[in-house]
Amino acid sequence: MPKIKTHKGTAKVCTKRKNDIKIGKPGSRHNTGSKSASFNRSFRKGSSISKADQNRLKNII
Repeated sequence: MPKIKTHKGTAKVCTKRKNDIKIGKPGSRHNTGSKSASFNRSFRKGSSISKADQNRLKNII
C-alpha cells in the first residue's frame, strides 16, 4: 500500500497536538500595524479545528 505524502502547505499552518490539531487564525500574518491592538491580541492565540476537519486532516499532517 503506498504511503500518504504530507501536505506541506497544511503542515506549515497546522500543529498536531496530543488530542487535536491547532491552527492559527487568518489575518494575523502581516499588515498588523494598521489593525487594532485588541485584534492582534485576540488573533495571537490559536484555535483548534473541528472534529470533522481533524478526521479529514490527520493523515496528511
